[in-house]
Amino acid sequence: MKKNETIELTIEGFNFPGKSWGIHGEKKVVMKNGLPGQKVLVNIAKKRKKYEGRILEVLAKAPNEVDAACDVFDKCGGCTYQNLPYQEQLKLKENYVLNLLEQAGIAGFAYEGIVPSPEFFGYRNKMEYSFGDNEKDGPLMLGLHEQGSFYNIVKTDGCQITDEDFNAIQTAVLGYFTQTGDSYFHKRSHEGFLRHLVVRKGKHTGDLLINLATTTQGTLDEAAFVKCLLDLSLIGQIRGILHTQNDGIADVVKAETAKTLYGEDKIEDKILGLTFEITSFSFFQTNTLGAEKLYSVVRDFVGQEQNEVIYDLYCGTGTIAQVLAPVSKKVVGIELVLEAVEAAKANATKNGLDNCQFIAGDVMVEVANLHDLADVIILDPPRDGIHPKAIFKILDFKPKVFVYVSCKATSLARDLPFFVAAGYEVKKVKLVDMFPHTGHVETVVLLSLK
Repeated sequence: MKKNETIELTIEGFNFPGKSWGIHGEKKVVMKNGLPGQKVLVNIAKKRKKYEGRILEVLAKAPNEVDAACDVFDKCGGCTYQNLPYQEQLKLKENYVLNLLEQAGIAGFAYEGIVPSPEFFGYRNKMEYSFGDNEKDGPLMLGLHEQGSFYNIVKTDGCQITDEDFNAIQTAVLGYFTQTGDSYFHKRSHEGFLRHLVVRKGKHTGDLLINLATTTQGTLDEAAFVKCLLDLSLIGQIRGILHTQNDGIADVVKAETAKTLYGEDKIEDKILGLTFEITSFSFFQTNTLGAEKLYSVVRDFVGQEQNEVIYDLYCGTGTIAQVLAPVSKKVVGIELVLEAVEAAKANATKNGLDNCQFIAGDVMVEVANLHDLADVIILDPPRDGIHPKAIFKILDFKPKVFVYVSCKATSLARDLPFFVAAGYEVKKVKLVDMFPHTGHVETVVLLSLK
């Protein structure tokens, strides 16, 4: 095989999440996506220690494959397994996590299964869309990045995993700027006006928050843009419309300046009966009903016994801390993002909780300033897991119980052996599927001091 050669092969297996492999001659070819049993046309992209290919076309479906509900599933990078029955997706995620734990030497725990998402479709409460095009000098597009492309944008106004209102808003905004003729921000030349559209919705409240992100290289007709959105017939109600500006080179949503064009700069939603304020930049689980399942598992693992002190490290906007407030005299949360900490404090006040304390700072630094002996420590770190320098400081607290919530199982499998070496036993493991049709899954682990 040579680079750029096109071959046919049958996929024989896959490395979850998101990679598959097949044998051509005696050589193993690894590809993104794909299902075992599919016959595919593959372009050989790299030839190094192993062959890497790109699937050009599915010539024959896998035995367990179904038709994806989305028209752009093959192009969009938002979903990976929409062409697999949902129960099969859950089995994949279970096997993946359990195999990683086994490889890490974690054994002897009670596995409590996987909790499915209450909604398989329409579950996302937040979307970040990008402006761009799909071909050189092509028409303006607004949607998600095409699979394998840094530049091409796929219009996703029929997305199956987002809220129905999002598709209507996306269509209206694209139509509006197609008429105005405004250009998008080009990543190579760093010229252009339109960057992103961020839409959030409260699942339980119906509140919508819309944020248009641009550069300063253009002028927005604020009244006309607001009218375009307010004229829409939506299931929910628009509570706020924002315009944020950012002239940075990086392709990220951030605000150097922010202006509220209509209403407020935040919305509200509820988790297990508690109310939370959400801004355009707040971290809040993207699957609200799934988050309720996840936090219920955390609450069950902690138990109903009254605790003196609970630490919630990496607390975000303080959702877990406030869910656990009834079973502790004092809950202390640490979070790096100052805005999230301010939101956590406001939410605790709104919910009438006076036993929650929130600290803004890096966990690696701030744990050294905690002096109470904690009965329970909740760990819900970013995808990369716990910083190696922080993990030993955290273990020094020696609480009776750790509850580790992980959104990336490889990071979890790397971290858990440190807890075992420090005298903790993995008692329970339970999965919660927050992200149907994707390769992501949440894992909750209960660790007890021997």
